[in-house]
Amino acid sequence: GKHREDNQLILYINHTLADVATRLLDRERGGYLHSKFFLLLIFLLCRLVQTLTLADIFFTGSQKDMGETKDNDYEEELLDYEEEEEKAPDSVGAKVNGEAAKNNYVGIHSSGFRDFLLKPELLRAIVDSGFEHPSEVQHECIPQAILGMDVICQAKSGMGKTAVFVLSTLQQIDSTTSEKGQVVSLVLCHTRELAYQICHEFERFSTYLPDIKVAVFYGGVNIKVHKELLKNECPQVVVGTPGRILALARDKDLSLKNVRHFILDECDKMLESLDMRRDVQEIFKMTPHDKQVMMFSATLSKEIRPVCKKFMQDPTEIYVDKEAKLTLHGLVQHYIKLSELEKNRKLNDLLDALDFNQIVIFVKSVSRAAELNKLLVECNFPSICIHSGMPQEDRLTRYKGFKEGHKRILVATDLVGRGIDIERVNIVINYDMPDSADTYLHRVGRAGRFGTKGLAITFVSSASDSDVLNQVQERFMVDIKELPEQIDTSTYMPS
Repeated sequence: GKHREDNQLILYINHTLADVATRLLDRERGGYLHSKFFLLLIFLLCRLVQTLTLADIFFTGSQKDMGETKDNDYEEELLDYEEEEEKAPDSVGAKVNGEAAKNNYVGIHSSGFRDFLLKPELLRAIVDSGFEHPSEVQHECIPQAILGMDVICQAKSGMGKTAVFVLSTLQQIDSTTSEKGQVVSLVLCHTRELAYQICHEFERFSTYLPDIKVAVFYGGVNIKVHKELLKNECPQVVVGTPGRILALARDKDLSLKNVRHFILDECDKMLESLDMRRDVQEIFKMTPHDKQVMMFSATLSKEIRPVCKKFMQDPTEIYVDKEAKLTLHGLVQHYIKLSELEKNRKLNDLLDALDFNQIVIFVKSVSRAAELNKLLVECNFPSICIHSGMPQEDRLTRYKGFKEGHKRILVATDLVGRGIDIERVNIVINYDMPDSADTYLHRVGRAGRFGTKGLAITFVSSASDSDVLNQVQERFMVDIKELPEQIDTSTYMPS
């Protein structure tokens, strides 16, 4: 009847607007404000139509339940539409196994990734990765980012910030046109391990976009290898550390004249260090004036925010001003007071007593990392260590091995304290107290990622350690209690 025709019209308008927005996005990617705002208008219209569609379906469904609507054909058509969508490659928002409950209408659910009008190839990769619904930060940032807006984003660790810039960048790259063979997206980060991980995320989400090439460049590898790669097959996406990227750009091996997306991950760490900031600024000046700039971190102090904004034009700003919200809700935090000499014995006892998938133990220096790892191996614990004193090839081999689950215990310096995402880690032990509340937050954020459960235990052995612990509790409004003799496994182990 009339409802059926109205819904066909609404759905037709919805898909037409989505197609218009996508085509415009393919053609208008520059920094021209009128294009950006027009695209934003199209996007908002799509969202409005989707809302109307949901409202209409809900209203009609309610009438049917009350016996006021008898149009079986109408319900069948809706079900056919939903079933067709569920079988399509871009069925996101449903359960990962694809068995969405009928009458659920998840295909046009407002909290799904499909709301973002992403390419079908990206949606398919999202399903493969096991994501069902966007996190809060993804929900806020992705709509702005895919329209080419500048973005500065602060959000708690483990909430999917990397996916924001990976998905929005891949969405905007047109691999079939003149962009092939040009570097159009540049991602800078402060460590080689993080660069490797980000590159892996780009590769994971571009699985069904075979024409998009991604490369990672960092120090510790012969620069001739990187120069040869750029000469033979120039990637559209480049991830790297500032030192190596700058060296390649200065030697004219890496052309940045076509960069349209400039991204800093863990931007506060990169811009607080004057040497690294200098490199970032020099790289930035080699890129076109008219480009999208995005910056991300879990900790963005009010002092560093103006520095970030100097790189941007009227950015969308997403901050967590109440720092209590930065702590992970599923993370149980405790401390243990003990002397320096008691640490090794206590650590052994904890490793014997605790149930864990994987565990990261943080220490304050390279020498302590090596010594503690040696001790754990001698005690027959499956341990490896990563620190800045080892060759780059060894670091990456060990990082990959730990990420793939070949070892269950990692002893590390703060080299892996930021951004590193290893999903099996559910316990972090601060063998040495970090030097600041920010560092503490980044360290313990290696456990309890993306809303899962986790446990953080901190050794307190001096007055300065107690001071840092008090700073953490006051700043993030969290009550960290002493570790009890018995701890309920269900509080930190996934069920």
